[in-house]
Amino acid sequence: MTLGIIPFSWQPIVEIPILAVGIYYGFSFIRGTRGASVVTGFLVVMLTLSFVTSSFNLTVLRWLLGSITTFFVVAVIVIFQPEIRRLLARVGNLQLFSNTHAQRENIEVIVQTVERLSEVRIGAIIAMEQTTPLRDVVESGVVVDCVATPEMLETIFFPNNAIHDGGAIIKSDRITYAACIFPLTRRQDLNKSLGTRHRAAIGLTEEADAVVVVVSEETGAISYAYKGKLTRGVTVENLRAFLSSIFVTSDRPRGWAERLRNLRVSTRPSVSPSAKPSTPAAFRTGTDY
Repeated sequence: MTLGIIPFSWQPIVEIPILAVGIYYGFSFIRGTRGASVVTGFLVVMLTLSFVTSSFNLTVLRWLLGSITTFFVVAVIVIFQPEIRRLLARVGNLQLFSNTHAQRENIEVIVQTVERLSEVRIGAIIAMEQTTPLRDVVESGVVVDCVATPEMLETIFFPNNAIHDGGAIIKSDRITYAACIFPLTRRQDLNKSLGTRHRAAIGLTEEADAVVVVVSEETGAISYAYKGKLTRGVTVENLRAFLSSIFVTSDRPRGWAERLRNLRVSTRPSVSPSAKPSTPAAFRTGTDY
């Protein structure tokens, strides 16, 4: 008798967290998509009908609901095919299934892109998403959803292109959005020579754990922002080393003390003192985005 009760008592403990996590991430995924209203309406109807059939013991209606549920899975696959495809792509791009080689390839795409854009002085701002979803930012962007390559990023930021204004967002090895307007920092202690791109890079990293890489349109200088701190005038080697320390698993610190030091966010993020900002005349207001 005791052996039969013990396994049964553990079932709710295992099932409830699994269902809770599944429901939470399911709603988080469909929130803001075109299928969100459809899912909400369907759940409201189903819950209402289930409550009515249970309250009044409507046998026929209960049987109809059971029959509809049988075809529900097929209907979901047909109606929400684009959303399901994006969800599976996200699962496949999780760091759990990636390796060091793939991570380094993703970094090389960014490094090669900013190096080419810097040579011809084409302005760009690229955000590399990590654990914090940039959903609030991408509301103003254009969906791209393609493999990230230097050629594609150069095309996006090419002058007079329809989506060259604003920033691009990269998740793993894919460009998810372009023409995004990033939030500007509200700090008043920054150098007056900082253009809109650099202020947007600081502003985004103050609100999310993304890494933002900036190429100045006026000088071709490469900069990166992380945790509200902007480092300007870096070389491609410096950029590659920094991105590797953030995104390549094998390069991350192994000690808990060092991990906690790196995770700690400074209370007063500032521009890196090692950087040498250009003169205010090097930037034109409103043109460095």
